[in-house]
Amino acid sequence: MDRSTPPRRDGKPLDSRPLAVAILDISFEVRRKTHEGTGVLPLSSGVLDVIRVIERHPGITVAEVAARLGRQLSNVSSQLRELVALGLVTRERDASDKRYVALHPTSESVRIKTLLEEAWAAALATAGDRLEEGDRDRLAAALPALERLAAVLAEPGRD
Repeated sequence: MDRSTPPRRDGKPLDSRPLAVAILDISFEVRRKTHEGTGVLPLSSGVLDVIRVIERHPGITVAEVAARLGRQLSNVSSQLRELVALGLVTRERDASDKRYVALHPTSESVRIKTLLEEAWAAALATAGDRLEEGDRDRLAAALPALERLAAVLAEPGRD
């Protein structure tokens, strides 16, 4: 069996390549179609990924962000400088250990994330309206499994 279809716990293989391609295609199209009209400054996918990690883990360090994203520390540091300059992330030095810097999202970052998520949801709703009812039902039924899949993928050290 190739690496893209590992056995599931019940022994049945998950055809993961088409799933991966579909998820990436959906993500690309949703992001591409929704930034316009939000009034949000265009941010690269890489920068948005950094913001999402910080919003999920307030107080995280630069090194931890880089590790979670599988990126070079220098690249994440550069993106963080941009985010701090834009007022989307704050850096807080630990009073007892000045080497430790905790990262936190700002209220503006949360506002932008909310706007983008609403735009993403609207794009999916519009596209979903063009699907057959059975397809919409199957997508709704799959949502809990997709959320669990996302949680498993997000677990540190599980690559």
